[in-house]
Amino acid sequence: MKVLVIGGGAREHALCRSLSLDPAVSALYCAPGNAGIADVATLRPVDALDGDAVAALATELVADLVVVGPEAPLVAGVADAVRAAGIPVFGPSAEAAQLEGSKAFAKDVMAAAGVPTARSYVCTTPEEVDAALDAFGAPYVVKDDGLAAGKGVVVTDDLAAARAHALGCDRVVIEEYLDGPEVSLFAITDGVTVVPLQPAQDFKRALDGDQGPNTGGMGAYSPLPWADPKLVDEVMELVLQPTVDELRRRGTPFSGLLYAGLAITGRGTRVIEFNARFGDPETQVVLARLRTPLAGVLLNAANGTLDAQPPLVWRDDAAVTVVIASHNYPETPRTGDRIEGLIEVAAEDEPDAYVLHAGTRREGDAVVSAGGRVLSVTATGSDLAQAREKAYTAVARIRLDGSQHRTDIAAKAAGLG
Repeated sequence: MKVLVIGGGAREHALCRSLSLDPAVSALYCAPGNAGIADVATLRPVDALDGDAVAALATELVADLVVVGPEAPLVAGVADAVRAAGIPVFGPSAEAAQLEGSKAFAKDVMAAAGVPTARSYVCTTPEEVDAALDAFGAPYVVKDDGLAAGKGVVVTDDLAAARAHALGCDRVVIEEYLDGPEVSLFAITDGVTVVPLQPAQDFKRALDGDQGPNTGGMGAYSPLPWADPKLVDEVMELVLQPTVDELRRRGTPFSGLLYAGLAITGRGTRVIEFNARFGDPETQVVLARLRTPLAGVLLNAANGTLDAQPPLVWRDDAAVTVVIASHNYPETPRTGDRIEGLIEVAAEDEPDAYVLHAGTRREGDAVVSAGGRVLSVTATGSDLAQAREKAYTAVARIRLDGSQHRTDIAAKAAGLG
């Protein structure tokens, strides 16, 4: 099977790593990729937002499957262009991807499907913003309706900050604050059948103790020893299957990866948001635990044959990912700094700990930072404490001037804090 992965972040590196280990994959390409993905896949240049260009590349490569990683190409209709070329693609249509592309659309779908979520208002004027903020009170939860690369949400007790963020958006969703721990649950679907993966928890705030601004994610872990064993079944029944059924009823079937961001509140499980693709950094830990070869599962989803997929098999190991970010992330991250120590991690820690590249590029023989979140260090172990120790040992081997990372990823879940 020839597989083409679209994207160039840590999520795509994790996908390519898993696909490279699949004996059914005879050729693996990534476009445009990054410095780390080049070690496991052949890189090809492409504008990931140009559906015609992606379809042409897939046709040239005679790809048997295209996997669209990031949200922006999905919302732009890249999967539609590939399907129109007659090539199986893992990723929803532009219409179905509005589940992530518009939070107002997602709220409408959830209301129609009876999916439990936070009460909310969609606002387009300052008067509507003020009324919504007053109705809910602090903590204020303000979400840009459109895509914002993981940085469109503000949760704050500061009314002025909440109002300023809201007025900076063309359309905004203001909702009640949901208390309780957060969980990420992925599901693979062909628009009818839904196959859940294992839950994970990520860390959105930039600093230890869940302080600082929201980011795209500073780390993650799986499994969740504190979670109710019935959680996955409950979310399947109340959230995932009803959402897929509602989108199919509307004539916009969702085929690909449906990501539910959940809050486990005192009143039950509530949906915080939906994404239309694998999440970063949760993908890194979820795929690290998946024993079933990945390519066949994604192809079944693309072909509408997921009902024939045997049950997924999972490793008993735990997995922890720690994100290394560049100086001043998430504000105005500095780029161009040389990254050292990658060879030491590969030599000392593989396969228990390994580095997945996000914002990197090659400059001659050097690898340098090229974005805010630069690397994801992922490790597995017999339990979270061991996986965490291995991850941080590997992190300590990497040298990037001015870099930052959280030191408390999975600490509480591992019983360490």
